[in-house]
Amino acid sequence: MRKSVFSDQAPTPIGPYSQAIMADDVLFVSGQLGIDPANGKLAGGGVRAEAIRCLENVKAILVSAGLEMKDIVKVTIFVTDISRFKEVNEAYATFFRDLAPARSTVGVVALPLGAKVEIEAIAVRSRPSP
Repeated sequence: MRKSVFSDQAPTPIGPYSQAIMADDVLFVSGQLGIDPANGKLAGGGVRAEAIRCLENVKAILVSAGLEMKDIVKVTIFVTDISRFKEVNEAYATFFRDLAPARSTVGVVALPLGAKVEIEAIAVRSRPSP
């Protein structure tokens, strides 16, 4: 089974892609920029504020799929200034207090709309034990 997942609590995609795709019990969340869905603009306040907004957007998409942040197994973070890694990491840590997912952080030259950070995630729906 494969279906598109959409949340009106996260920004509408800026290109020809889905916010997320659910394939069986795995949710693939497209890279989320720090766009506030209420006004369509990047969060003000720098890379930390953008990272928080990215993760809030990821969370909204997860909720639409009936999942939670604890269901995330892998995260990829793209950041335009790797020297700001500490700020991104601090923001990230506020969303993952217990078992943090596997993660990669990649420094990139640029992101769409002049964003400083983009975050994508993979989550797995837990199945009840037999």
